[in-house]
Amino acid sequence: SKSLVERGLARPLKEIDWDQVDEMCAIHCTGEEQAAVLGVDYDTLNRACHREQEMSFADYFRQKSASGKMSLRRRQYTKAMEGDNTQLIWLGKNWLGQTDQPDVEAKDLPPIIIERASEAN
Repeated sequence: SKSLVERGLARPLKEIDWDQVDEMCAIHCTGEEQAAVLGVDYDTLNRACHREQEMSFADYFRQKSASGKMSLRRRQYTKAMEGDNTQLIWLGKNWLGQTDQPDVEAKDLPPIIIERASEAN
């Protein structure tokens, strides 16, 4: 027997370019943005992901976007190690908790002693 598509009762499944999707995930395009680029509705993209990748688009995105973060982190680290002061400062602040605010807390100072003046008799 003929399928619904063959009988003209259903639209053929939209072909998804998963390599393109992977590239868009790596640069953190949203699912809606990706669907627009692919010329489909987000729900269509999500259904295709369930069907062809056996997971939701949200899970697929989480998996594929990690490579983009890793690439960016590698580039930042490389620039810092090459002496890029901006990257060195940024990574120092964000990875090492460094700050450019001076430490104004007084340390090892003697206590302040307040004495009441004696009343004149």
